[in-house]
Amino acid sequence: MLGVQPMARTFLVLLVLGMSAAAAFAAKPNVVVILIDDMGQRDCGCYGSQFYRTPHIDALARQGLRFTAGYAACPVCSPTRAALLTGKYPARLHLTDWLPGRGDRPDQQLNRPVIRQHLPLEEITLAEVLKEAGYVTGHIGKWHLGGSGFEPTRQGFDFNIAGDHTGTPRSYFAPYRNKSGGMPGLEQAPEGEYLTDRLAKEAVRFIQQHKDQPFFLYLPHYAVHTPIRAKTEVIAKYPGEAVGGRQSNPVYAAMIESMDDAVGAVMKALDDLRLTENTVVIFTSDNGGLATREGGPFGATFNGPLREGKGFLYEGGIRVPFILRYPPRVKPGTTCTVPICTIDLFPTILDLCGVKSPVTPDGVSLVPLLPNGTGKLPRDALYWHYPHYSNQGGKPGSAIRRGPHKLLEFFEDGRRELYDLSNDFGESRNLIAEQPQLARELAEQLAAWRKQVDAQMMSPNPNFVPNPPGKDGTIVLHARTARIHGLQLRYEPLPHKDTLGFWTRVEDMAEFEFTVTKPGRYQVTVLQACGTGSGGAEVDVQVGSESLRFTVTETGGFQKFETRDIGVVSIPSAGRKSLRVIPRSRPGVAVMDLREITLRPVK
Repeated sequence: MLGVQPMARTFLVLLVLGMSAAAAFAAKPNVVVILIDDMGQRDCGCYGSQFYRTPHIDALARQGLRFTAGYAACPVCSPTRAALLTGKYPARLHLTDWLPGRGDRPDQQLNRPVIRQHLPLEEITLAEVLKEAGYVTGHIGKWHLGGSGFEPTRQGFDFNIAGDHTGTPRSYFAPYRNKSGGMPGLEQAPEGEYLTDRLAKEAVRFIQQHKDQPFFLYLPHYAVHTPIRAKTEVIAKYPGEAVGGRQSNPVYAAMIESMDDAVGAVMKALDDLRLTENTVVIFTSDNGGLATREGGPFGATFNGPLREGKGFLYEGGIRVPFILRYPPRVKPGTTCTVPICTIDLFPTILDLCGVKSPVTPDGVSLVPLLPNGTGKLPRDALYWHYPHYSNQGGKPGSAIRRGPHKLLEFFEDGRRELYDLSNDFGESRNLIAEQPQLARELAEQLAAWRKQVDAQMMSPNPNFVPNPPGKDGTIVLHARTARIHGLQLRYEPLPHKDTLGFWTRVEDMAEFEFTVTKPGRYQVTVLQACGTGSGGAEVDVQVGSESLRFTVTETGGFQKFETRDIGVVSIPSAGRKSLRVIPRSRPGVAVMDLREITLRPVK
């Protein structure tokens, strides 16, 4: 700076330094990750819902990139949260169920492995990496990855509001307390305040306080997890009562609307502070929607045409909404069909922020898919491992998706199912018999992956007591306890069904194990349903060497059940027994729906 006066030189130096600081800040985008609890992919208008109102989420999708094949890392919550923060598969972390998890029970054939009860402190989290890179990090909402000593503030977050070891809110309305205590950071709250609203206010306050420095806001809402509670005035917008087989729950709809308003509040704060252009926003869910009776008489939501929901490895349990908005790198209003997963958030965010990862995650950066959803990722498959029985009725197993094909493998009996999701994302046609070579290849690849990540497996339950008798000696064999033999027959857990259905092949059969303590003669009763025009199937019920045959009668619908006494069988000894239901003919589209078989002692 020859010829420049000292004061002028100082001014120029400060100007250059200021410009450099501004450039450095611009190179570090803010990050907002919004994780919804138990929100199914079909719960958003932008993913096809005609009942729920999600204008703010829909706007976010129009402004960014919407993934149509976005997956949660697990069909239940805690493992997906661990995967998001570490970029690792839950199987590798040995954290594969919600915490503390469902204990072993005598009605379960297998025992679960011993899983970690918290996210280990030695794991390097997204918050820790970003904090080291100069970001202020905030956690607002549900944690569910460990209690004392394993809080968010021990995992890289500068502060935490509302996050602790619990998986459900202590209360959706203030005061946010129950018998076991209160939610951290929410001790002061006006009576009757709604939790989802409060978390949005805290998120907006965080953004306002840190608008002049790069920040990472992790906003994992408690909504829309049970208990299903919403504001009275919002519920009133959805007249009518819930019915089975479609989205219709007014209270859940109100929860969705309040959650959407909370998303809108955060987006407005970014707009008002002129931070939108420099902020990466990611919106997703930890697992599919809750579609079983745990969420009410007809479930919290309905995920159709996706199969099943939370707690299941079918698409309804793991396919979730997934939206990414970052104006400098993402073309508005685009969609992407490439399968992606929660594990990809860790490397993607670091890539967009220009921060080098100190670890090698299982996930991959999604940046090659930007700006318009095209491109390829450097992997050929995604994997899931769930060695547990879910509260919703899901059975333990693993799954792999490679290209359009998805293979599921269940641990109780080694049963495998194969689907082509490009033509059948509802998983209604099992191709295992049509493409045996592909099924073997995928099964081998899945087994190799389990070995590579040191996935924990289940063990036989020595105390297994299948379908024991009641106090009066009556034995009830519910459809959920059946073992399926064949291709299409399946248990349908949705509350308005709760049956063995899709019995479209006469070659398919069902088997029930049960326990007899008092030998003798038993009256056999079936609870069956059959649609008009499909009656007349001949069905054998075999118990030991005895067999009863009955003719299926039409009931006016496959969910309209009638009780039928079909005869008496003799069971000469105590112990574990087997009952088989074997179709001999199928005049109509299906044999029947079967909800229950009862064995009642004959006195």
